[in-house]
Amino acid sequence: MQDTLGAFVPGTIVHRAPHRSGPLSGLTFAVKDLFDVAGGMTGCGNPDWAATHKAAEVDAWAVDTLLGAGASLTGKTITDEISLGLLGINKFYGTPLNPRAPDRVPGGSSSGSASAVAGGLVDVALGTDSGGSVRIPASFCGIYGLRPTHGRISVAGMMTQAPLFDTVGYFTRDAMTFGRVGAMLLGEQATDALPTGIVVAADCFALADEPIRRALQPVVDRLRHAVPITVSPLAEGELLDWGRHQRILQKSEFHATFRDWIDRVNPRFSSEVAGAFADDGRIPSSDLAAAKTFRECASKRLDGLLDGRRMLCLPTSPILPIRRDARLSEIRAAVHRIVDLTGIAGLTGLPQVSLPVSTSGSIPVGLSLIGWRGGDAPLVAAARALAREFSIGLFEERP
Repeated sequence: MQDTLGAFVPGTIVHRAPHRSGPLSGLTFAVKDLFDVAGGMTGCGNPDWAATHKAAEVDAWAVDTLLGAGASLTGKTITDEISLGLLGINKFYGTPLNPRAPDRVPGGSSSGSASAVAGGLVDVALGTDSGGSVRIPASFCGIYGLRPTHGRISVAGMMTQAPLFDTVGYFTRDAMTFGRVGAMLLGEQATDALPTGIVVAADCFALADEPIRRALQPVVDRLRHAVPITVSPLAEGELLDWGRHQRILQKSEFHATFRDWIDRVNPRFSSEVAGAFADDGRIPSSDLAAAKTFRECASKRLDGLLDGRRMLCLPTSPILPIRRDARLSEIRAAVHRIVDLTGIAGLTGLPQVSLPVSTSGSIPVGLSLIGWRGGDAPLVAAARALAREFSIGLFEERP
């Protein structure tokens, strides 16, 4: 394999044969450089992190699970620096190509994983998602991506930055493979079925830019003919509060994770990542307490709205991917806006799938479904059913 996309960590590409034949035999996969692969370095997208840590001794749980199911490991993929990013930009290793929109960013922080899948270098790739790091690359690159219920898939052997939010996710190009991989990682397979009901989050769509709404509206209109739909605002108050409280809590956690290492090593960072640590994580205790209270209320609100049987429909991203040569001010504004929507599932710990349903011109636009807590398998099954019903994305049975 030649890395024509700049998706893989520079250097020797790691190859691992499967442990045995199994349900995923014949598939190849890559892993974000936050997952341990025995004998290799988990670099976390930063050369100073790699230089100050030891090689992994055992495979991460998710890596071992895919190898045990018959898939072959084909390499480690680039991530935003220490996974703090949503656009896929890495100062040290480069920005992987977005195969569907080469002049645009691929989304991050699981940028290389999404690029490798979208570009056909691998069939499957593992990513991580705290604030949108699987969902956004899936949307920007026009592929399937799952962020599971928080705690549903083991993060053992994965570098975590914000334990309250960190999840193991994955990407595929087609819905059939999406379901097969999900069954292995979730340890559960649900019968393909359309949701019994969908709640279209009106305020989430209103928050999105016009090209996003224009691209997704025909898909939502088609859904009305197949699934009972209710149109309702998600938030009882201000929708932007969801993302604001996610930022506060996640910032508190990633500062706690990296504070000692930064103080000891004084590592090199891009301006964007360095800026995230500029205030040393000083957050008023009253703001933290308010964010935790809001999180409990938001979780109850969404649990009640979905009621273990409905799914919430919203744009995956409120914006199109920005250009690769965007200015720093554009980068910061884009990240802030993205979390306004990705913070919904992140804050509440619910599963979310991004579906490659539409384009704006030639640029992919993802539609998301958020499932009920623990409803990961039905969510993946719904994605497969929707792909079949509406011929969304590629629907090819792999050998």
